Amino acid sequence: MEIKVSGNDIEKAIKLLKRKLEKDGLMGELKKRRFYEKPSDKMKTKQREARKRKIKNKNRKMQSRRSLFIKSQTQQ
Repeated sequence: MEIKVSGNDIEKAIKLLKRKLEKDGLMGELKKRRFYEKPSDKMKTKQREARKRKIKNKNRKMQSRRSLFIKSQTQQ
């Protein structure tokens, strides 16, 4: 990863670096690894996140179906 500093604007370069690290997921990974997590707790966390993703995807799908249904109703 490379960040170029132009015109001695270090503050802007630091913001850019933080944004790139956040986008890559590195900051989240560091937060997760700050403390030891037992394997059983890791599994529970992983399952909880998977459940959360599944519900989120289901809600998105239902919302898109609803909007399509509403659009088809207004066109008739």
